[in-house]
Amino acid sequence: MNTATASIYFSENTPVNSADNFSQKTDKKSTGRNTLNVIEMHKVCTRFGSHVVHQDLDLTVRRGEILAIVGGSGSGKSTLLREMIMLHKPDSGSIKIFDTDLENVSDEAAAVLRQRWGVMFQHGGLFGTLNVRDNIGLPLREHTRLAPQLIDEVAAWKLTLSGLAPEAGLQFPTELSGGMLKRASLARALALDPELLFLDEPTAGLDPGGASGIDALVHTLHDLYRPTIVIITHDLDLLWQVTDRVAVLGEGKVVGIGSMVELSKMDHPIIREYFDGPRGRAAQEQTQKRAPEQAQTQ
Repeated sequence: MNTATASIYFSENTPVNSADNFSQKTDKKSTGRNTLNVIEMHKVCTRFGSHVVHQDLDLTVRRGEILAIVGGSGSGKSTLLREMIMLHKPDSGSIKIFDTDLENVSDEAAAVLRQRWGVMFQHGGLFGTLNVRDNIGLPLREHTRLAPQLIDEVAAWKLTLSGLAPEAGLQFPTELSGGMLKRASLARALALDPELLFLDEPTAGLDPGGASGIDALVHTLHDLYRPTIVIITHDLDLLWQVTDRVAVLGEGKVVGIGSMVELSKMDHPIIREYFDGPRGRAAQEQTQKRAPEQAQTQ
């Protein structure tokens, strides 16, 4: 199935049930489709008992950008992601996604929002009793009126987009290598053609070749569909090669945000840790070496 065919099916014949009803009741402005920022977090505070994770944290994610969130252990990266995808509610502050305030969002509106984003979980998050094809097709079965045969075709198409061979669709998650599991999880995250994509440690645990393959895949998907992408990562190569901006967490808030080049010129000690160590210097040097080659191919 090509992109045009799929678009016809989704837009005319088999719209997502709740999203279709919601769009008939609201205009584009109210659903955040024309706003510059996809995510806006203002003065977010998160505590677990006496432990403060976030304190007056501010963060904005622009439409169409690739933004990474980094920080040391315990800086609150995973908690921040959980708050964005409505798995955890902060103690105070505001979070808006697609111009919808999550504070008092209704169950109906929350269901619509969740269908506008996809999540690639760090450890896959696939159902072990389903093969890969059925895992990818599950969101389509839950949220669309597509025929079973067409769901299988869309799942096979997403599998191809993720870089997996067709036969991988009949395998179960326990039969996949680490890299294949990451790609299968990404394929499921893409099932509903999301406007917003969350990638949780997409290269963690992969060898350099596998990690480079994920880097290239993220680039390709962004070039094709221009989704907004939020990445939680420790991968310095990915930060240099893929991102538009990087937000560095520390001291309960965002201590710096900008491109990797911009961050490399900042003096904050938490930011310096990413550039002054041997891995940071090696990743930066490798990026500088690749720059002339990339310029020649463009």
